[in-house]
Amino acid sequence: MRDALHWANATLAFLLEVAALVALGYWGFHTGAGIPAKLALGLGAPLLAAIVWGLFAAPKARFAVPFAAVLATKALVFGAATAALYATGHRVPAVVFAIVVVFNTTTLSLGRRAGQAR
Repeated sequence: MRDALHWANATLAFLLEVAALVALGYWGFHTGAGIPAKLALGLGAPLLAAIVWGLFAAPKARFAVPFAAVLATKALVFGAATAALYATGHRVPAVVFAIVVVFNTTTLSLGRRAGQAR
């Protein structure tokens, strides 16, 4: 049962990461003035977030950083996605997204700490 909950939470984490990229892209395409700006922001914001995530927060990140730096990276990316949703007028989804992200990240972090204690 514990393994099933872990994998369900890990799957939710992946879906939240994808949703963050989608939210950043949505923001970019709706914020930019003119086609070049829309393309630059709509493609650039999620690309930048994915690069930062891959460097510091991914399970097989390019750089091994302290756990606090991983959490800071997640806060940066998920916070930007939440702000992007909020800025585009999706206030309730932004709040729900933020709550689910905090719950998911906390649960995974506690599970990680418990696994290290064994």
